[in-house]
Amino acid sequence: MITSHSIRHVRITPIAFRDPPLLNAAGIHEPWALRSIIEIETASGWIGINESYGDQPMLEALAKAAPALTGLSPWALNEMERRVAALVAPLTQTASGFLGQHISLAPGTHVAKTVAKVISAFEVAMLDLQGQLNGAPIVDLLGGAVRESVPFSAYLFYKYAEHIDKPYPPDPWGETLTPEQLVAQAQRMIGQYGFQSIKLKAGTLPPEEEAAGVRALAQAFPGKPLRIDPNGNWTVETSLKIVQQLRGLLEYYEDPAPGLEGMAAVARECEVPLATNMVVTDFAEFRRNADMGCPVKIVLSDHHYWGGLRATQRLSTLCQTFDLGLSMHSNSHLGISLVAMTHLCASVPQLTYACDTHYPWQDDEVIEGGRLQFDQGSLKVPTAPGLGVTLDYEALARLHDNYQRCGIRFRDDLAQMRKYDPSFTGAQPRF
Repeated sequence: MITSHSIRHVRITPIAFRDPPLLNAAGIHEPWALRSIIEIETASGWIGINESYGDQPMLEALAKAAPALTGLSPWALNEMERRVAALVAPLTQTASGFLGQHISLAPGTHVAKTVAKVISAFEVAMLDLQGQLNGAPIVDLLGGAVRESVPFSAYLFYKYAEHIDKPYPPDPWGETLTPEQLVAQAQRMIGQYGFQSIKLKAGTLPPEEEAAGVRALAQAFPGKPLRIDPNGNWTVETSLKIVQQLRGLLEYYEDPAPGLEGMAAVARECEVPLATNMVVTDFAEFRRNADMGCPVKIVLSDHHYWGGLRATQRLSTLCQTFDLGLSMHSNSHLGISLVAMTHLCASVPQLTYACDTHYPWQDDEVIEGGRLQFDQGSLKVPTAPGLGVTLDYEALARLHDNYQRCGIRFRDDLAQMRKYDPSFTGAQPRF
């Protein structure tokens, strides 16, 4: 039945914002990160919002599914999921340049995740509508807050001082290629945001140099939990050699070796718990990990590609059942994604580790009021209805103009790295 609260229109606006030259196992970040802003409007003029991936295949999938929401109630999440699944088939091309033996760092780029990504994109906006119409924050729709604030971790990267194409002035973080520069980066980030744990994106420099970086961090920040993430770019042999060099320093060891089999081989000889956002990225892979005796002990979820906030709550129950830890993965994002993650994490009792976020690396924003503020590395859970944030339409127009002008339509860290090093292959594992 069509009512005043029925959905009448869905708007998808692609945006782009500056992304620093951050090194990773697949190459280096391009100068512009792509996202999409979703607005779902009811017949009575209420608007629910969300933020998701913004590469061309994702935009095409969103556009294909959006008309199916017309006439739905904002509460009809199950029907939305059914319609999306019926309309959106896995795409025949990948949303990134990581093919064959190249590393796919972001499960959100996997074609198999298309349906889950679209469902998540619409689900959060519909929950935002529900919250506004009920006068309740999303966390209350998810069962209520079990914590008043959500902890995040300092996310460190090796990086160049500026992009090779010089599309805009260098970012203020400068170069990070040595242990001393890494410590300086951490000092700046922790000083500004107050993070209580540290993660290093590895798999870029020779492993011994990255291990030296972790040891320098341990000396500079005694007692702070440390993690290292080579994104599957080390062999099992290298993974075991480096974890011995870091004995007693790591809170967990994230995706050192490629594939679940590689992770299992490391787990058999490694006392540090293994975490992943690469080999347990959906419920089928969760089952495979369980069938193998759970070599992965910590799942780093991401509601953008797990199928939404409710699906991630179901994942948290499974983690509790199998005695696994749970935290959250991050990609380059703005405040809407961060707020949605905060509502979700506040509703999950099983959250056992501080979450990842790229937010300190972004200097733009698309929500009114500007950048979100951390307190001792945590974000307070919003208490306003829905997500608790609203769109800044001037900022949205400016970021959409960036998208129109930047020329990027697919994330391709490999091709970008070849501008610096034409011989770079991105083959996995490299070390």
